[in-house]
Amino acid sequence: MNPQEVIDLKKKHLLRFANENGAKGEIASIQANDDWIPRPKGQQLKNILAALEQTGIIIKRSSFDAISIPTNTKIDFDDIESIVKYILDITFIEIKSANQERVKEDFSGFFFALTENEINAAEQLGHRHKVALFNKITSKIVITSVPEIVSRSKSMTWQVSVQL
Repeated sequence: MNPQEVIDLKKKHLLRFANENGAKGEIASIQANDDWIPRPKGQQLKNILAALEQTGIIIKRSSFDAISIPTNTKIDFDDIESIVKYILDITFIEIKSANQERVKEDFSGFFFALTENEINAAEQLGHRHKVALFNKITSKIVITSVPEIVSRSKSMTWQVSVQL
Protein backbone atom coordinates (compact mmCIF):
# COMPACT_ATOMS: atom_id res chain seq x y z
CA MET A 1 0.00 0.00 0.00
CA ASN A 2 1.47 3.34 -1.01
CA PRO A 3 1.29 6.46 1.22
CA GLN A 4 -1.54 8.03 -0.78
CA GLU A 5 -3.67 4.90 -0.38
CA VAL A 6 -3.08 5.00 3.38
CA ILE A 7 -4.12 8.67 3.48
CA ASP A 8 -7.22 7.94 1.38
CA LEU A 9 -8.23 5.07 3.67
CA LYS A 10 -7.71 7.25 6.74
CA LYS A 11 -9.87 10.02 5.26
CA LYS A 12 -12.61 7.52 4.48
CA HIS A 13 -12.41 6.22 8.03
CA LEU A 14 -12.62 9.72 9.52
CA LEU A 15 -15.66 10.55 7.40
CA ARG A 16 -17.58 7.84 9.21
CA PHE A 17 -17.12 9.63 12.49
CA ALA A 18 -17.58 13.20 11.34
CA ASN A 19 -20.61 14.77 12.94
CA GLU A 20 -21.00 17.07 9.96
CA ASN A 21 -21.28 14.03 7.73
CA GLY A 22 -24.09 12.64 9.89
CA ALA A 23 -25.89 15.96 9.69
CA LYS A 24 -25.70 15.83 5.88
CA GLY A 25 -27.35 12.41 6.00
CA GLU A 26 -30.11 13.79 8.21
CA ILE A 27 -30.75 16.67 5.83
CA ALA A 28 -30.80 14.40 2.77
CA SER A 29 -33.24 11.96 4.38
CA ILE A 30 -35.54 14.76 5.55
CA GLN A 31 -35.55 16.28 2.07
CA ALA A 32 -36.52 12.88 0.62
CA ASN A 33 -39.72 12.76 2.72
CA ASP A 34 -42.42 15.35 2.09
CA ASP A 35 -44.08 15.00 5.50
CA TRP A 36 -40.84 15.26 7.53
CA ILE A 37 -39.42 18.45 8.97
CA PRO A 38 -36.17 18.91 10.88
CA ARG A 39 -36.45 18.96 14.66
CA PRO A 40 -37.52 22.51 15.52
CA LYS A 41 -35.08 24.59 17.51
CA GLY A 42 -35.25 27.06 20.37
CA GLN A 43 -38.66 27.92 21.81
CA GLN A 44 -40.50 25.76 19.29
CA LEU A 45 -38.59 22.69 20.49
CA LYS A 46 -39.28 23.67 24.11
CA ASN A 47 -42.98 23.91 23.20
CA ILE A 48 -42.99 20.40 21.70
CA LEU A 49 -41.31 18.97 24.79
CA ALA A 50 -43.78 20.85 27.04
CA ALA A 51 -46.74 19.52 25.02
CA LEU A 52 -45.37 15.99 25.36
CA GLU A 53 -44.92 16.53 29.09
CA GLN A 54 -48.61 17.48 29.37
CA THR A 55 -49.37 13.96 28.08
CA GLY A 56 -46.98 12.36 30.58
CA ILE A 57 -44.08 11.88 28.17
CA ILE A 58 -40.72 13.33 29.14
CA ILE A 59 -37.97 13.01 26.55
CA LYS A 60 -34.75 14.85 25.81
CA ARG A 61 -34.33 17.18 22.86
CA SER A 62 -31.55 14.95 21.52
CA SER A 63 -33.81 11.87 21.25
CA PHE A 64 -35.05 12.65 17.73
CA ASP A 65 -33.81 14.40 14.57
CA ALA A 66 -37.02 15.04 12.67
CA ILE A 67 -40.76 14.86 13.00
CA SER A 68 -43.35 13.55 10.61
CA ILE A 69 -46.66 15.36 10.37
CA PRO A 70 -49.58 14.00 8.36
CA THR A 71 -50.33 15.78 5.10
CA ASN A 72 -52.77 18.69 5.47
CA THR A 73 -52.06 18.98 9.21
CA LYS A 74 -50.93 22.45 10.18
CA ILE A 75 -49.26 22.82 13.56
CA ASP A 76 -48.18 26.15 14.98
CA PHE A 77 -45.03 25.25 16.94
CA ASP A 78 -45.11 28.67 18.60
CA ASP A 79 -48.43 27.69 20.25
CA ILE A 80 -48.38 24.84 22.80
CA GLU A 81 -52.16 24.34 22.48
CA SER A 82 -51.80 23.79 18.73
CA ILE A 83 -49.10 21.21 19.40
CA VAL A 84 -51.17 19.46 22.11
CA LYS A 85 -54.13 19.26 19.69
CA TYR A 86 -52.04 17.26 17.19
CA ILE A 87 -49.44 15.63 19.46
CA LEU A 88 -50.82 12.12 18.89
CA ASP A 89 -50.43 12.61 15.11
CA ILE A 90 -46.72 13.50 15.29
CA THR A 91 -44.13 10.77 14.67
CA PHE A 92 -40.69 11.43 16.14
CA ILE A 93 -37.86 10.20 13.93
CA GLU A 94 -34.28 9.36 14.81
CA ILE A 95 -32.08 9.25 11.70
CA LYS A 96 -29.08 6.96 11.37
CA SER A 97 -27.11 7.44 8.18
CA ALA A 98 -24.57 5.10 6.59
CA ASN A 99 -21.91 5.87 4.03
CA GLN A 100 -19.98 2.59 4.07
CA GLU A 101 -19.94 0.35 1.02
CA ARG A 102 -20.20 -2.73 3.26
CA VAL A 103 -23.79 -1.78 4.19
CA LYS A 104 -26.15 -4.05 2.27
CA GLU A 105 -29.56 -3.29 0.77
CA ASP A 106 -31.26 -4.58 3.94
CA PHE A 107 -28.81 -2.52 6.06
CA SER A 108 -26.96 -5.59 7.32
CA GLY A 109 -23.37 -4.58 8.05
CA PHE A 110 -24.50 -1.17 9.38
CA PHE A 111 -22.88 -0.35 12.71
CA PHE A 112 -24.32 2.53 14.75
CA ALA A 113 -25.21 3.54 18.29
CA LEU A 114 -28.54 4.10 19.97
CA THR A 115 -28.29 6.50 22.88
CA GLU A 116 -30.08 6.13 26.18
CA ASN A 117 -32.18 9.18 25.25
CA GLU A 118 -33.23 7.58 21.94
CA ILE A 119 -34.13 4.30 23.62
CA ASN A 120 -36.07 6.13 26.35
CA ALA A 121 -38.01 8.14 23.75
CA ALA A 122 -38.82 4.96 21.83
CA GLU A 123 -40.14 3.29 24.99
CA GLN A 124 -42.33 6.26 25.93
CA LEU A 125 -43.60 7.15 22.46
CA GLY A 126 -44.15 3.58 21.26
CA HIS A 127 -45.37 3.50 17.65
CA ARG A 128 -44.91 7.28 17.42
CA HIS A 129 -41.11 6.89 17.48
CA LYS A 130 -39.35 5.58 14.38
CA VAL A 131 -35.76 5.10 13.33
CA ALA A 132 -34.90 5.96 9.74
CA LEU A 133 -31.90 4.06 8.40
CA PHE A 134 -30.53 6.10 5.51
CA ASN A 135 -27.89 4.84 3.08
CA LYS A 136 -26.16 7.93 1.67
CA ILE A 137 -24.56 5.91 -1.13
CA THR A 138 -27.81 4.44 -2.49
CA SER A 139 -30.26 6.99 -0.99
CA LYS A 140 -32.33 4.09 0.33
CA ILE A 141 -34.34 4.71 3.49
CA VAL A 142 -35.77 1.99 5.71
CA ILE A 143 -38.17 2.99 8.47
CA THR A 144 -37.92 0.77 11.52
CA SER A 145 -38.11 0.98 15.30
CA VAL A 146 -35.79 0.49 18.25
CA PRO A 147 -37.40 -2.86 19.19
CA GLU A 148 -37.05 -4.09 15.58
CA ILE A 149 -33.40 -3.01 15.50
CA VAL A 150 -32.64 -4.74 18.79
CA SER A 151 -34.35 -7.95 17.67
CA ARG A 152 -32.38 -7.90 14.39
CA SER A 153 -29.04 -7.01 15.92
CA LYS A 154 -26.15 -9.43 15.39
CA SER A 155 -24.18 -7.94 18.26
CA MET A 156 -24.58 -5.28 20.93
CA THR A 157 -22.01 -3.57 23.07
CA TRP A 158 -23.28 -1.42 25.91
CA GLN A 159 -21.21 1.54 26.98
CA VAL A 160 -21.31 4.48 29.30
CA SER A 161 -20.49 7.90 27.88
CA VAL A 162 -19.12 10.48 30.27
CA GLN A 163 -18.12 14.10 30.05
CA LEU A 164 -15.41 15.35 32.40
